[in-house]
Amino acid sequence: MIYKLEEYIVPKEEKGKRLDTYIAQINKSITRTSAQRLIEEENILVNGKKQKVSYKVQENDKITIKIPEPKPIELKAQDIPIDVIYEDSDIIVVNKPKGMVVHPANGNLEGTLVNAILAKCKDSLSGIGGEIRPGIVHRLDKDTSGLLIVAKNDNAHVKMSEQIKNHEVKKTYIALVRGVFKENEATINMPIGRSNTDRKKMAVVKNGKEAITHIKVLKKYEKYTLLEINIETGRTHQIRVHLSYIGFPVIGDYTYSNGKNEFGVIGQCLHAKALDFKHPITKKDMHLEAPLPQYFQEILDKLDNN
Repeated sequence: MIYKLEEYIVPKEEKGKRLDTYIAQINKSITRTSAQRLIEEENILVNGKKQKVSYKVQENDKITIKIPEPKPIELKAQDIPIDVIYEDSDIIVVNKPKGMVVHPANGNLEGTLVNAILAKCKDSLSGIGGEIRPGIVHRLDKDTSGLLIVAKNDNAHVKMSEQIKNHEVKKTYIALVRGVFKENEATINMPIGRSNTDRKKMAVVKNGKEAITHIKVLKKYEKYTLLEINIETGRTHQIRVHLSYIGFPVIGDYTYSNGKNEFGVIGQCLHAKALDFKHPITKKDMHLEAPLPQYFQEILDKLDNN
């Protein structure tokens, strides 16, 4: 393994900050989650010793960071058709179909969005995501369709990650849920963490991380509601967990409801419709949209014609 070595001395004004938070602050290419992993792996030392992620840094602490260089990409580039909404020399924004996994995992190294992006972009992808997540700045669940940003270089990756971390990227989703909302607008502010009863699922739990979901009703049907959703935070399965928790599960969600789709099609009715952000390099205001998938639109057409 090849490492890049960095050393920092904590100044007086930074005293008392958590170690993982401080690392993410002084090195913009390291997220807080990445810092936590590096600390656990003893690739971040304080005065030559391993510390907990919650350690409060002290004035004149010497922090040493060993950053593993990105491994050579060993994934297959696969000629899988992808719907490109926008592309330039720094980023590519795609409309991911439902059913496509964003990035590979052990035992599942083919057929993902990353495989398709590798074929399209060749060598021009950020390496910050590591061996199996090149260029991936944020992600969507396998069964959620819609817009996803991929970075083509490390500079774009770091700056897009900063925008997402600072809640400066507006993500707008469209969802069809079971049940009829009484309110026209609502905000769900409930913490989300790993389920205590099923470790494969997320849930609303007291010791979870802050999760905020804003909801606006677009249309009410006899048994369903069409929603526009904006999320302030990006917790795993956030929208699906929140909506299921308040009794309005997403149609076709096999994890947080019965998965039943009474419209005769297989598909989750949750779509990342729009993104608003600043271009990471040019700083230009970007607004991009992706049309609803055909199966989703056909369901709405059926409801409209009833």
